Amino acid sequence: MSPEVRAVLAMDPRPPRDVLVADLRERLRPHAQVHEEVLTDFAAPGARAALAGADVLVTGWGSPRVSAEVVAAAPRLRAVVHAAGTVRHHLSPAVWDRGIAVSSAAAANAVPVAEYTLAVVLLAGKRVLESAHEYARVRSRAATAVSDAGGNHGATVGVLSASLVGRRVVELLRPFDLRVLLHDPYVADADVRALGAEPVGLAELFGRSDVLTVHTPLLPETTGLVDAGLLARLRDGATLVNTARGPVVDADALTAELLSGRLHAVLDVTDPEPLPPQHPLWGLPNVLLTPHVAGSAGNELQRLTASAAAEVERFAAGRPFAHPVTRTALERSA
Repeated sequence: MSPEVRAVLAMDPRPPRDVLVADLRERLRPHAQVHEEVLTDFAAPGARAALAGADVLVTGWGSPRVSAEVVAAAPRLRAVVHAAGTVRHHLSPAVWDRGIAVSSAAAANAVPVAEYTLAVVLLAGKRVLESAHEYARVRSRAATAVSDAGGNHGATVGVLSASLVGRRVVELLRPFDLRVLLHDPYVADADVRALGAEPVGLAELFGRSDVLTVHTPLLPETTGLVDAGLLARLRDGATLVNTARGPVVDADALTAELLSGRLHAVLDVTDPEPLPPQHPLWGLPNVLLTPHVAGSAGNELQRLTASAAAEVERFAAGRPFAHPVTRTALERSA
């Protein structure tokens, strides 16, 4: 018997995301009738007919916005399953107003971000970036003097926010001989300790950390949260890691600290993104810039498609989502 649930995909199907679309189609087929066309514009010819018959909308990167008008055009729609992280930018309040269930693969996408963070935290402790630059400059073992100033034995790692990624980072840090601090105003101290970290205030987090890693969602109240005052609390030689969102950190204040040479940084996100070609951070030996690569890529996309397909299977079977996104939760998450 063919599945009775009708699913419509809405995302950017162009390379390299065509791999995600193809895998998603294959995984969805046992659980739903999948509309042939991938929607990239809800106003395009044929899109309204597809929406009118959709029970579940499976979205991904590049999805057009699901506005109140789109919701009204989809009278059968009962669920939106996002095969990526945040739904903040493409789902309007009308989705929740209509009682449509929402799910996200944010937990699956958190895995590679946390793995990237773990890698750069350990490399930062070993002063690998600075050692590599010095080694290229002097081309002798004298460059080891840089790494001799660091080390991961008993070092302190500060984690800003117990987001999905932040929690995963704390978990990954457990096997290492590190002291882990965590600040999140929405998490009780007992819960922070249960995660395996020491609860601290925001100022103390910055004051005690050898490496400070940012995992705060970008919200109006978190824009510019990491300001000049907090950066000044970081000890000389400390490293700031940001895999969250660039605007969480005051860009001018961070640039000033990095130009002075007092701090180091590993930035997978910046403000703006990318930085202008002539921006001074491009040439600094104490800064590693990567092009937003911490999230899912390559074979890691299979986690996203597996998560989305599993949620559609639950929906088709009449079971609740494993990774629901509620309106209340969205107010404090990415």
